[in-house]
Amino acid sequence: MPPPPADPTGDPGFSLPKHPAFQRFWSTRILSSLSFQMLAVAMGWHIYALTHSAFALGLVGLAQFLPMFVLTLVVGHVADRYDRRRIAAICQSLESVAALLFAFGTFGGWISAPVIYVLAACVGAARAFESPAVASLLPGVVPRGQLPKATAWATSANQSAQIAGPALGGLLYGIGPGAAYLACTLSFAAAAASVWGSPLQARLASRAPVTLESVFSGIAFIRKEPVILGALSLDLFAVLFGGATALLPVFARDILHTGPLGLGLLRSGTAIGALAGTIWLAHFPLRNRPGAAMFGGVIAFGAATVVFGLSHHFFVSLFALMVLGASDTISVVVRLSLVQLRTPDEMLGRVSAVNSLFIGTSNQLGEFESGVTAGWWGAQPAVLVGGIATIAVALLWMRFFPELKRTRSLGREEALAPSS
Repeated sequence: MPPPPADPTGDPGFSLPKHPAFQRFWSTRILSSLSFQMLAVAMGWHIYALTHSAFALGLVGLAQFLPMFVLTLVVGHVADRYDRRRIAAICQSLESVAALLFAFGTFGGWISAPVIYVLAACVGAARAFESPAVASLLPGVVPRGQLPKATAWATSANQSAQIAGPALGGLLYGIGPGAAYLACTLSFAAAAASVWGSPLQARLASRAPVTLESVFSGIAFIRKEPVILGALSLDLFAVLFGGATALLPVFARDILHTGPLGLGLLRSGTAIGALAGTIWLAHFPLRNRPGAAMFGGVIAFGAATVVFGLSHHFFVSLFALMVLGASDTISVVVRLSLVQLRTPDEMLGRVSAVNSLFIGTSNQLGEFESGVTAGWWGAQPAVLVGGIATIAVALLWMRFFPELKRTRSLGREEALAPSS
């Protein structure tokens, strides 16, 4: 296996995307994310076509979140004790099987809302194991000095998939739901094949006996790190309240009056803005006051959510989603870099699992929250209230976590700025 890059100094001639191990890692991320985004569009439009219920849309997010919540402490230990490449490949294979069952159910005419919920829960369980395993691979690919830049490029893989995936999923769903599900099947299988034989380093911790203390050690570590805890909880509550993506089928069909392709474009809009943000951050990393930049990004995220909630015009809504995605990128890159740079490698799986739970809570549970509030008040009022709540959370967190606001660097080696 070729060694990982050896220049942590940020030399201008050093290019992460050209390194073979990083290329394999990037392709695995983008294929898996592409599959999941296509599947999310297909599931969302399918369940709304069957039920015409915003609450039913929210239940899809809840079905994916519950397995992640239940398995959080288990998946972290698995990622720290076993080959993370094999874990990722097995999970992606299971996701491929779930997508194939969606296709069979569609062609066979036995697909229904309960079946969609069950298969969504299976996908959620597989992703609960996959996410910390894949996230923990990155420090084995690049030197720690290059992790912020590598994190931005790795995030761009997800954002690229979130641009192409929803649009492709919407286009294929327009041809037929079965076509979308078959495409997901093939893409998940390709991701599994890519990571199974990859040259990425397998960083395994010692096989010490599992104890109650070791099971909860990831949570205990985060509680002792106010900067990490502040970043994770800020991102959690911001996306939990401000997440409008779960209601996009409602906006696309009933407010903006567009079809499955329009839904795919709306979902891609967020990713277009996010990709632009990640490319910018990859070339110009956050070197000074990343915590303050994160707070600014969350406030912009909330403001863009408010604009989206007020809009009745497709292109205004699409632009608002682009701004939303670009601002969210700052939060994502800061959060992931803090976890990667401030966590010992032997605990990275467990800490990444807790991080994945926070992400799942904000995304999947946020979808459920959006569905419930939209069922009570309507889609537009629910999004407006969520955007305002996001801004309020950012202002409160500045007081609750001053360490995050004052932090000067992403790494542990530099001290926090003194209080003003």
